[in-house]
Amino acid sequence: MAELTVCAPAKINLHLEVLGLRADGFHELAMVMQSIELVDALHLAPSADGTISLRCDRPDLPVDGSNLIVRAATMLRERSGLPELGAHIRLEKRIPVGAGLAGGSSDGAAALVGLQALWGLRFSHPELLAMAAELGSDMPFCLDGGTQLCFGRGEVLEKVPPAEGDPLAVLLLKHPASSVSTPWAYGRCRELRGHAYLRDPHAFAQRREALRRSPLLAGLAGTAAMPPVRNDLQEVVEPEVASVREGLELLRRSDRPLAVAMSGSGPSLFAVFPDLDCAQAAQAALAAACTAAGFESWACAFRPRGVSLEP
Repeated sequence: MAELTVCAPAKINLHLEVLGLRADGFHELAMVMQSIELVDALHLAPSADGTISLRCDRPDLPVDGSNLIVRAATMLRERSGLPELGAHIRLEKRIPVGAGLAGGSSDGAAALVGLQALWGLRFSHPELLAMAAELGSDMPFCLDGGTQLCFGRGEVLEKVPPAEGDPLAVLLLKHPASSVSTPWAYGRCRELRGHAYLRDPHAFAQRREALRRSPLLAGLAGTAAMPPVRNDLQEVVEPEVASVREGLELLRRSDRPLAVAMSGSGPSLFAVFPDLDCAQAAQAALAAACTAAGFESWACAFRPRGVSLEP
């Protein structure tokens, strides 16, 4: 088979609520996640000797068994029962690494979709989702993408219908020298907010239902004004990470953003705009200030789907 290409989009969190702790030690979450048109590309070709190899145009990115692409490929081959399957994989990395944008998870999800096609496998979509959930909490969302309510650890998905008209867009900022440890962010959240955690499964269910009926979904549908974005991790990260504070202040200076927030555990930051033209105009207006402060920026539209095979 000829080489296949799979697009792996980034995501942002339009809502991230830490409800409490689960019996398995993970945090119970209520989120709204959104795919955006900032994508990595995976190029896949069969290998004659049954090896799985990964190359990347970012030399600082691991390409061994710690990479989710390799882990996804290995799992898919093991579940197929066909140990002779192999692939040469080349990753074009455009999503910044360690940014709270699920780039690694999206790449892993893209490997599942692309290798299923390359190897001629017939796993059902629910089976692929189950494999994705084993590999990472964000991976099921990255597989399906679009706009989704995400519950549990993030792997329980409920699709939100796309709005009519032009898609919303974001201006993203990230300082290349800045990083935030996700385990640290959740640990710090527990330290500072653990006293307010919900402990009753019925209370979890009530918060999930409240999110289903929230003004945010009306704002995304264009039937109401966009409310402020809630990110419980931003509350603990922003006071302790200077680049997050500086980037949020820059975005708040842009021309009439609909919302400004941090994505996931950071350190990427975003402002939502009515369309891509507005996001690009904001990027141009803030270009000098972003350069002076050392920030990289991207303007991109909301994306209605997750990973996808290129035609």
